[in-house]
Amino acid sequence: MMNAVETTDLFRGAFFLCNGGSLVQVRLGEDNHKIVSFLIEGEGIDRLDLEYRNGQALVNPLQFRESLNHLRDILFNTLRQRNGGDRNDRERKNRGVKKNH
Repeated sequence: MMNAVETTDLFRGAFFLCNGGSLVQVRLGEDNHKIVSFLIEGEGIDRLDLEYRNGQALVNPLQFRESLNHLRDILFNTLRQRNGGDRNDRERKNRGVKKNH
């Protein structure tokens, strides 16, 4: 049976993806809140959610890192699109003028 879980927790979402879950929707919070939620569905998602909440979650660490990075990319791209920014916003803000010595 396919069930779905909506979460704003990147670690929880990455755990679901590592265990066969599929990201089906990304939702941005209303009223300019910078909250992104992920709707993930899959077989046994309720069981996986219980394992996660009970501290019994086990994953391949490399797969978990990849899933976490994937969700982070989606999160930041979604926020950038809403704010009208582009990929280089962070670089421009963090880099000062380089001075020749």
